[in-house]
Amino acid sequence: MTNIVITGCSTGIGLATAKYLQEQGVKVYATVRKSRDIELLKELGLKNVLKLDVTKEDEIKSVIAHVLLEDKKIDVWFNNAGYGQAGAIEDVSTQSLKEQFETNVFGLHEATRQIIPVMRKQGYGKIIQHSSVLGLVSLFGRGAYNSSKYAIEGLTDTLRLELKGTSIFPILLNTGPITSDFRKTAMKKLRENIDIENSVFREKYLLNLSKKKSNVPFNEASISVAKVVHAIILAKRPKPRYYITKATTLLGTLKRFSSTLFLDKILTKIG
Repeated sequence: MTNIVITGCSTGIGLATAKYLQEQGVKVYATVRKSRDIELLKELGLKNVLKLDVTKEDEIKSVIAHVLLEDKKIDVWFNNAGYGQAGAIEDVSTQSLKEQFETNVFGLHEATRQIIPVMRKQGYGKIIQHSSVLGLVSLFGRGAYNSSKYAIEGLTDTLRLELKGTSIFPILLNTGPITSDFRKTAMKKLRENIDIENSVFREKYLLNLSKKKSNVPFNEASISVAKVVHAIILAKRPKPRYYITKATTLLGTLKRFSSTLFLDKILTKIG
């Protein structure tokens, strides 16, 4: 039976993907950052739930050891954990930016570093890196998140070159607008870490906080990501990159073929 480890399964895309893959007969190890979420996921029917805060090297090591002890292999590792720190670049403190990178980039990088030797030893494996449409283009007020996803792009594109000739496949998911708790968390981080009242962007922040959803079009359900991950699992030679949602396809195409100034006009309207 094929197995997969998924980080960041408490809500949203991670949870939906874990549930869907288990229904398809994949052995899923769903990991969560908070211990209290373990029982919640088990109540939802997930069989293998483990604690994993990706910013802690020892917890990554512990999860890998647990899976290897039980299955003697790890077929797929899905680096899904992440969040968005909202706020204009001039308003985001260096500390908040470091915290954004700790989870989205450094945690992903450490998990990737630890899983590669396992996959080299077993002779195969797939490492799925959850990037974003915002790893291809940038939106106003999302500089911390944009830059973290651009970093994932650079790491994974390089890793693909370094693993050439092996049967280990690094794969990027460029996910567009998906129904999840992502916006809720981003707005929470905006309130916590940004001095809204003293910002030149105060009115924009307040308007954004008053909205119930993002302006980005072509929103899709989390199952869209789950189905792509399942296709990757089934593929003998998965593609190096998957665009998910029409928004990603549209904006990714514009990035390739449009001038920077023209693309900026489009992105300004969206943001």
